[in-house]
Amino acid sequence: MARTTPSSGSIPSPAFASGPGSAASAPDPDSASAPVEYLLRLADSPLVLSHRLSEWCGHGPVLEEDLALANIALDLLGQARLLYQHAATLEGEGASEDRYAYFRGVSGYRNFTMLELPNSGVASAGATDGDYAFTIVRNALYSAWAIELWQRLSDSTDPQLAAIAAKSLKEARYHFEHAADWLVRFGDGTEESHRRAQRALDALLPYSNEWFVADAVDRDAAATGVGADCEAMREAWLARLQPVVDEATLRWPAESAFLSTGKQGLHSEHLDYLLTEMQSVARAHPEASW
Repeated sequence: MARTTPSSGSIPSPAFASGPGSAASAPDPDSASAPVEYLLRLADSPLVLSHRLSEWCGHGPVLEEDLALANIALDLLGQARLLYQHAATLEGEGASEDRYAYFRGVSGYRNFTMLELPNSGVASAGATDGDYAFTIVRNALYSAWAIELWQRLSDSTDPQLAAIAAKSLKEARYHFEHAADWLVRFGDGTEESHRRAQRALDALLPYSNEWFVADAVDRDAAATGVGADCEAMREAWLARLQPVVDEATLRWPAESAFLSTGKQGLHSEHLDYLLTEMQSVARAHPEASW
């Protein structure tokens, strides 16, 4: 997506990471390439959340947080770019990170539904202003999940995906630390901040169910060692989050049977508005480059 962002830095293929004669120079007989569909699932979520976080630029509660969210957004955008680049290499002629990001419609996106929700929160979707507690709770939930994902994918049988995961894991740990710190401030702060944090947790938690329900794409990727067993991640995710929620004096919501379907390409109305804004320049000038 060279139109809008500086280079995120490329991750060299392990085959070129070492000098001639090294073990890395020979193909690994146990290595495999991730299915493009699986890579797009991994890439679309950080891209969409990056866009949501970028909407806080110039509107953060304090300057330091303005910069912090902008940096987190750039980290997520960098993750998406590396995954799109890998997918484009595997798909071949005609594929590119720009095509994936700017020239797919709503049904082509495979991001989790939670990440496309507006910063104003699902309870007040028509509002134009953001609710920072909603953003923080969402970041905490997602980054805790991302840590578990990237840890597992660091051992992927796809060497390029494993390298991307190792880089992304470091970023996800910082993202969770930032969100957890603010979640405690909100939850154990004023009556109003506690109310907003609890409202956000109640509204968002049901959307996380989607993250831990495997379908054929997930199962196939996990079976080959390329992907992660998403169903096995829930317990570790809860163990990472629960102490933070407890310290924030928040109540963990009751279990919900709600299941969103973003990774199936079935989205809320909010993704349509988000993509219209994000893709407008690229679609108006499809041959432009700068």
